[in-house]
Amino acid sequence: GTSKGVFFRLQDLPAAAQVPGPARDALLLRVIGSPDPYGKHTDGMGGATSSTSKVVILSASTQPGHDVDYLYGQVPINDSFIDWSGNCGNLSAAVGPFAVSNGMVEPSRVPYNGTCAVRIWQANIGKTIIAHVKITDGKVQETGDFELDGVTFPAAEIVLEFINPADEGESECGGGAMFPTGNLVDELEVPGVGLFKSTMINAGVPVVFVEAAALGYDGTELQGDINEDKAAMAKLEAIRVHGAVRMGLVGDAAQAAKRPLTPKLVFVAPPKDFVSSSGKPVHAAEIDLLARAMSMGKLHHAMMGTASVAIAAAAAVPGTLANVAAGGGLREVVRFGHPSGTMRVGADVKQLDGRWAVSKAVMSRSARVLMDGAVRVPDDF
Repeated sequence: GTSKGVFFRLQDLPAAAQVPGPARDALLLRVIGSPDPYGKHTDGMGGATSSTSKVVILSASTQPGHDVDYLYGQVPINDSFIDWSGNCGNLSAAVGPFAVSNGMVEPSRVPYNGTCAVRIWQANIGKTIIAHVKITDGKVQETGDFELDGVTFPAAEIVLEFINPADEGESECGGGAMFPTGNLVDELEVPGVGLFKSTMINAGVPVVFVEAAALGYDGTELQGDINEDKAAMAKLEAIRVHGAVRMGLVGDAAQAAKRPLTPKLVFVAPPKDFVSSSGKPVHAAEIDLLARAMSMGKLHHAMMGTASVAIAAAAAVPGTLANVAAGGGLREVVRFGHPSGTMRVGADVKQLDGRWAVSKAVMSRSARVLMDGAVRVPDDF
């Protein structure tokens, strides 16, 4: 997808880094090159953006009916910790091909030519993802004509199914946990910033939705419009932090500030013509709504895969801010505009006993191996 990460097989890590703890995090931080006060990741494998500062650990699955266990870590650029609280929907696309190529899928299930359905256990959030990987002449096919806005070159299409991506059970407020507050829209008061209408949802990843207009935006913003405005970024982070507390993800704002990966903040608006970051015109008639997402304190250059699941789920539920921006009504598929272009995501959402639930979200991504080998880490990391 629109992310890049460093993947490890669990057994290839040093013994001390094969279990959660400071040794594992210290090693992976050094691999990426964080913390880096210069914000460049020159001395590491990271790319100095939220989309390219990621690590993945894979192993044969311990879960019945699954092929591979997938653990994802988001590495901040300037901080010395790794956030293991969520998933990366884009890197999820690479897990299936990796599992096939590294013998994690039973050979009898891998066709010589065709598609292999790889069952992935997303260990961070305890959810199942099914990746449909194209196989040609017994090997993973990486090349193709599938184009994804935000990715430079075309590739083979990988269809991802996120199974039951919303949390199950009851929320503290009595509603289904897909909407942790029990409401489709809440009034979110952010001290020193203002009062905002918000839809808070947990589907794919926890997301706080707000209206672009309430922030003084129209939803066509690109990275330069947000990321160079320190006051705007501080305001958006304050909204995200207070949304995290309201959703019950953390106990207070201080804890939320130390958990930058989740929730995400997404602001939405009705369709409008805009020009993407690549110079490609996007017409209002091509999309259902506009969506812009903050990731690790910056405006994302495209859209996170997990946030796309949340957008599709929210847009399918009448009355949410995403649904209103898309014109209301029921929908199974949504196409939204993001800074790099457009994206199409489907969500199977139903209301059961007065509670909304999403059984599956589907999207297409791409993935390929950029290199494989050894990464050198100093002894004194």
